[in-house]
Amino acid sequence: QLQVVESGGGLVQPGGSLRLSCVVSGFSLNHYVIGWFRQAPGKEREGVSCISVSGGGTDYAESVKGRFTISTDNAKKAVYLQMNSLKSEDTATYYCAAEQKSNMPDCTIQPHYGFWGRGTQVTVSS
Repeated sequence: QLQVVESGGGLVQPGGSLRLSCVVSGFSLNHYVIGWFRQAPGKEREGVSCISVSGGGTDYAESVKGRFTISTDNAKKAVYLQMNSLKSEDTATYYCAAEQKSNMPDCTIQPHYGFWGRGTQVTVSS
């Protein structure tokens, strides 16, 4: 079964930056669509960003546009979420999710993914 492992979370001050990493164990990263989601205490999980690796297509939640950037490193089978200008409202557990391209030709920030990581905590506080 496909494995998805996130890392890179931590405590940062408002205005700071973090880069989250998602390592996907599978035949080829090009065969998958990757999404980033987050869930804050007391709130429902929301989509943050996604990427269709082979096609280069991306999408972002309106709340993170201009601040977050999703990218890939195929050699490392990794997907990154660069988060800049972090705000306190970005505090959440961040999850990486994967789905086969055959099932999802284009990426979506809706939670329609078959494989999920366990999450990495991001806390933005002074």
